[in-house]
Amino acid sequence: MKRFAVCSLILLAGCGSKKDQEGRAQPLPQPTTGSAGSGSGAAGSGSGSGSGSGSAAAAPAPAPGLDLAGMSKTTKPGDDFFTHANGTWFATTEIPADRSGWGAGPITGELTAKRVADLIQNAAKSAPVGSEAKKVGDYYATFMDEAAIETKGLAALSPALDQLAAIKDSKGLAFAIGETLRADVDAINNTNFDTQNLFGVWVAQDLTDPSKYIPFLMQGGLGMPDRDYYLDAAPRMADARTKYQAHIVKMLTLANIADAEAKATKILDLETRIAKVHATRTESDDVKSGTTHWSRADFDTKAPGLDWGALFDGAQLSKQPTFAIWHPKATTGIAAAAKAIPLDTWKAYLTLRAIERAAPFLPKAFVDESFAFYGGVLAGTPALGERWKRGVDATSDALGQAVGKLYVEAHFPEPAKQKVAAMVKNILAAFDRRIDGLAWMTPATKAKAKAKLAVLVVGVGFPDVWRDYTGLEVKAGDALGNAERASRFEYRRNLAKLGTPVDRHEWVMTPHLVNAVNLPAMNAMNFPAGMLQPPYFDPARPTAMDYGAIGSVIGHEISHSFDDQGAQFDDTGKLANWWTKEDFAHFKASGTALAKQYDGYRPFPDLAVNGTLTLSENIADVAGLAVAYDAYRASLGGKEAPVWEGLTGDQQFFLAFGQAWRSKLREPALRRRILTNGHAPGEYRADTVRNLDAWYTAFDVKAGEKLYLAPEARVRVW
Repeated sequence: MKRFAVCSLILLAGCGSKKDQEGRAQPLPQPTTGSAGSGSGAAGSGSGSGSGSGSAAAAPAPAPGLDLAGMSKTTKPGDDFFTHANGTWFATTEIPADRSGWGAGPITGELTAKRVADLIQNAAKSAPVGSEAKKVGDYYATFMDEAAIETKGLAALSPALDQLAAIKDSKGLAFAIGETLRADVDAINNTNFDTQNLFGVWVAQDLTDPSKYIPFLMQGGLGMPDRDYYLDAAPRMADARTKYQAHIVKMLTLANIADAEAKATKILDLETRIAKVHATRTESDDVKSGTTHWSRADFDTKAPGLDWGALFDGAQLSKQPTFAIWHPKATTGIAAAAKAIPLDTWKAYLTLRAIERAAPFLPKAFVDESFAFYGGVLAGTPALGERWKRGVDATSDALGQAVGKLYVEAHFPEPAKQKVAAMVKNILAAFDRRIDGLAWMTPATKAKAKAKLAVLVVGVGFPDVWRDYTGLEVKAGDALGNAERASRFEYRRNLAKLGTPVDRHEWVMTPHLVNAVNLPAMNAMNFPAGMLQPPYFDPARPTAMDYGAIGSVIGHEISHSFDDQGAQFDDTGKLANWWTKEDFAHFKASGTALAKQYDGYRPFPDLAVNGTLTLSENIADVAGLAVAYDAYRASLGGKEAPVWEGLTGDQQFFLAFGQAWRSKLREPALRRRILTNGHAPGEYRADTVRNLDAWYTAFDVKAGEKLYLAPEARVRVW
């Protein structure tokens, strides 16, 4: 939702987690069971519980080059390019039981996760006591000690539940709500804020004054992925609501909460009321929402019903004079509900939220039930991921850069970093040339665009300055306590930014993550080391393939600074118009045409891709692929690339791009993705090629073939 903050590539999906993944629908096995959890580590396997310990065999490393056997050469590229590049793989590959989807990103993530697990376990055995690496090892080992967690039972959670039970009035309620605010964002999925908290806080540059940080207040409070899950009358959504209510009953019962059924009804009613005041996904994408500023006094007059003084005391924000309110309507509506809904209902609601957040670190019964709903019902995932994968995720969530440092030292050599940095330089230069070549853009707008391009900060592999975890206490045998301390540590780290100069070099992704990100307000990008490996990057294969795969990723992230949202930020990161009226009208018209193109993609008879919701990502795909192609051709110095296995250089380029979007997804997860995520499914992202003239030449695509677009219908954004 906050693409002013993060525009990620979303290549990596969870297995039964709240994450999404692009891909074609896979028939849903029956029956399915399953839990939730989140997690942003290399495995992307979600949180929750399971049996077993230690590592498992890693997925095999992708072979260099292209997967020729995985193609469907009988399918014409011009009829279905995704299937031409991936058809045999798609037809013969089964989604692993612990995954909601499978493809290039998750396969790479699985390999990375195994490497990370080995590094963490070695740290647990050999790292010096008190060292950062030892904290990493101890955190993981404690999470993996299922027997100890079972023995402790509810003991770790009881103090939090007792504290909620002791709330006596509206002031205590507001303080408790404030204590749940967190300054972290789901940078991988780019969807909603952490809905498990009533509000979210994101500390970032003020959009009207990018020289300073400001806390952005975001809507939250929903246990299901989006408002549509509460309000849509469709049978699928009604069934999800019924199963969600049953899930609430089970979670409360496991925690020995009395009157679970009556409380579950009231909690669902409360969340439905919250959903009614939530902004839609499309509304949330409007970056101008971030320019709404409220003073501390404004909360009492514009959102009465909550004791905001107590809430900000609980959130450690009592001295903050100004906030950016991304969702004013939701803020006002939630505050009104705080007054209208009985205190006991709110206490039950907060109790459920506390149980849900703690579930991954509680006994197996909690995790299994959490997975049954979030993994099984919402994502269609048959089985919970192995515990070692969830341990990697949990440890990465808590000590991401410390884990990343171990990975970089072992698996990201300096020559690889330098080669990628050179590609970034070439692609930036190609984008600069594309700006020069835009016949429709005036010199004044071109100058502004080039000025913005010139100041982009590009991080390759890992941050220049590693995060310091000295203040984070990790206790052996205290899995839930470790998670809570890590969450508070990260929250305080973000709050500490307030009043300090904006650091445009800060990383928001862990170095071992298989993904990439653009931060338009910071004019900055991160390309983690985890992304810089096959099938995206491989120095041993022909250069054309690297430009088609990782080059298009680099181009994608650069283009986010110039998509429908990024284009509204100037070279300082300020939300300001730097376009002439005529130029912006032309730019918007191109976006409208692209949105219409994606509106025509219909994965299911009753559900189409939302071209408006996915527009930013689609612009970045089209522009990113075009600029990567330009950079690739420029790298040849006027020559043709060597033929490889009968494929020309241009064919290698486009096939590498198509195989980078190799993916398949279970039906419930794909439906959720289309409804809630700003990224189109992978097959349609692969078909981005239909907008590039060079693709038609490379594969001799003719009029009458299904993907064919007449030259005037091909969208050329940049």
